[in-house]
Amino acid sequence: MSGGTQIHVKSLWVNVTQKDGVRADSEELSIRSMPILKKENDLFPSDLFEEDGPLSNDVGQWWALYTRSRREKELMRRLTTMEIAFFSPVVEQQHRSPNGRLRTSYLPLFSNYVFLRGDETDRHSALTTGCVSRDIEVTDPEALVRDLRQIRELIELGSDLTPEARIEPGTKVRVKTGMLTGRVGTVIERRGQRRLLVSVDFLQRGASVELTSCDLETIDG
Repeated sequence: MSGGTQIHVKSLWVNVTQKDGVRADSEELSIRSMPILKKENDLFPSDLFEEDGPLSNDVGQWWALYTRSRREKELMRRLTTMEIAFFSPVVEQQHRSPNGRLRTSYLPLFSNYVFLRGDETDRHSALTTGCVSRDIEVTDPEALVRDLRQIRELIELGSDLTPEARIEPGTKVRVKTGMLTGRVGTVIERRGQRRLLVSVDFLQRGASVELTSCDLETIDG
């Protein structure tokens, strides 16, 4: 095309003609787009927490794997490939970019932690991935499974979970009505909002969800 200026866009050269006396810029343009990333698998096998799933038998021990920085997802991918049972809740988070666009990302609810269920061979295989800093044996697996199952159920309900860095004192309740029926946690206040804090006692961390239009009953403990 005669009288045009070439512009490099993603390694493809195209011509831009001059129009109405306006001179096309000859500098190379860099076009960058933010990929839309899908949520990765955070549970294996998919029936781990179902009543007739792997937890219904006595095979395997639980470990908390403390990962190297930002290596949770890589470890989960490797464990899935090796068919080793694990869970590390991943939740959707939204934020605005500097240009004002709404971005969606999927981040571990409990950073640096992946929970593994298996035998010594499985544990050793996980440690050889290079993703793990250290492993911690879970001494009360029943309590851990109870807490993780409740977190998993809230995620499946589509609840807007907010990570809580510590477990706070408060009134312990059971939800009697509404979408969260049967869930147990502690009532806390956040920015004038009443929320249910569901804890994972092993970590002394938790996640909270807004309480709306539901009845509660106070429980002991």
